[in-house]
Amino acid sequence: MEGSALRPGEIEGGVGLLLDALEAVDRDGWYAALEVSRPWSRHNPRLVGEFARPAAIRWYLRRELSALLSKGAEITVRPSRRQLAFDDPQFFAALDEERFDVRAKKLFLFGPERMALSLDRLSHYCGTPAESFQRYVLFTNYAMHIEAFRERFPDAEGPVRENVQMPAWHHKAEDGGGVSIVNIGVGPANAKTATDHLAVLRPDTMLMIGHCGGLRNHQRIGDFVLATAYLRADHVLDEVLPTTVPVIPTPRLNQFLLDELDERAVQYRLGTVYTTDNRNWELNQRQPLATMRAARCVAVDMESATIAANGFRYRIPNATLLCVSDKPLHAEPKLSGEAAKFYEASKRQHLDIALSCLDQVRRHHPGGLPNQDIRAHDEPLLSGEQP
Repeated sequence: MEGSALRPGEIEGGVGLLLDALEAVDRDGWYAALEVSRPWSRHNPRLVGEFARPAAIRWYLRRELSALLSKGAEITVRPSRRQLAFDDPQFFAALDEERFDVRAKKLFLFGPERMALSLDRLSHYCGTPAESFQRYVLFTNYAMHIEAFRERFPDAEGPVRENVQMPAWHHKAEDGGGVSIVNIGVGPANAKTATDHLAVLRPDTMLMIGHCGGLRNHQRIGDFVLATAYLRADHVLDEVLPTTVPVIPTPRLNQFLLDELDERAVQYRLGTVYTTDNRNWELNQRQPLATMRAARCVAVDMESATIAANGFRYRIPNATLLCVSDKPLHAEPKLSGEAAKFYEASKRQHLDIALSCLDQVRRHHPGGLPNQDIRAHDEPLLSGEQP
């Protein structure tokens, strides 16, 4: 299909035909290939990528293909290879993300085997079809935020079975424009697992709304912390993303959160969040305390830096808004009775701030937040805006 031959009013119909063709190839048992010819690009005029279950990212493909056709790209859909079963020995070998040709730019970050596995595991871990996930994703480490979400959206779709590891709930809207929330539990391992697999869906945002230990004298239980940087002591991504690589929240997403905090006149601190894989770091204090003081950290948690690091790896805008639930350095530990009162008081406000932030993202960036700060300068992916 040649974008240059389509009138503006014909592009939507053309994209629909391309999407239907991709899904038909998938149903026939093949990986669907997209070949894109971009006449405006001197360095990357031709991009090719393969997809598994393209229906799971139909909204994303619709947006990207519309942009490409509007610029005059020529797009072809064809069968590529027969789909591999999960128990095929070749399937395992194809999952390695570090095996790639540096001379060829990627149309899509993931191969079809990786995509198929992640979509299957999302359903397994979260208890809902991967296709149910929306463009805007919240992560929490407490069931109480799930409760507040379900109160806010009583029609939300949830797990189809009990006792799933990371239950997800979805408030759906047209073309994936709703909100999903995932209870990843406590710790960086689950945070990595969830974001590893969610990345294939190409969400517009990942926002962590969890609890943290406050590290400053003037913080109070219930105050918010808006992360401006992270100290990565979670260790789960060190081998694939060295800790020397700077990782920060997406600036525009942080600005929307800051606007909401100021609008509501709530207490908050900006600063560095220390993310650890050791829930009992207080029992071996010397090294973590020295690092926290050197970096002037304002909070400690177990998930935020992991989500941010994977957001950076996989080019997904992300941010962190935490709520102080205890102050380990100031004789205010997390005790069961007081914690219950705090949780009940804070959960709705915390969720409301996050949802209002996402409303701003929808309003100001309906085509997705700019991600120049997490995308390589010469990395086109599907976008028609890259060289």
